[in-house]
Amino acid sequence: MNKRHFLHTALLAAAAPAIPLARAAALPADGPTLLTLSGALTRPNRGALDPALDQLMGKHGLAFDQARSFTFADLAALPAIEIRPTLEYDARVHALRGPLLATVLEHAGAPTGEATTLALRAFDGYTVELDAADLRRLSPIIATHLDGAPLPLGGLGPLWAVHDADRIPELAARPLAERFAQCPWGLYSVHVGAAGGR
Repeated sequence: MNKRHFLHTALLAAAAPAIPLARAAALPADGPTLLTLSGALTRPNRGALDPALDQLMGKHGLAFDQARSFTFADLAALPAIEIRPTLEYDARVHALRGPLLATVLEHAGAPTGEATTLALRAFDGYTVELDAADLRRLSPIIATHLDGAPLPLGGLGPLWAVHDADRIPELAARPLAERFAQCPWGLYSVHVGAAGGR
């Protein structure tokens, strides 16, 4: 064996952060959960909120018996559309891409009838309430990309529930700073309510 190659490999291995084998095996192949849908769902893929481990959701008052979690890869695998609104932050048109919120709801088996309500929650606790009529009227997307690049954590991402305000007459008529109040960036939770459901 080449001694120099062996020493180089050993040094790299020693410098790499140690991850316990059991923990490494438990990491999902397609990344961590970025979005959790809870409430009235027929296709959950995870169990109840764990108050010890689901700290942020617990602090924001969420409670659920089952939920549907989505990784970045899960969301990227759904059909995406692109919208091009003028954003309030720099008054410039930007390309935002991601699946429709309605598509994500459908994938989780969430109802979208007239009795459906949605609570979209951002990391900072900012919460937007939508109903079925809002969902149809606004057609929000769960944006994963801005101008071709993934939305960064610490910026507007990694997920942003956003609509194309320039093409919704009632919003386009408002001042730019008032067009995106129903668009939480840093989105991480959507709770689905329905008549007779939680």
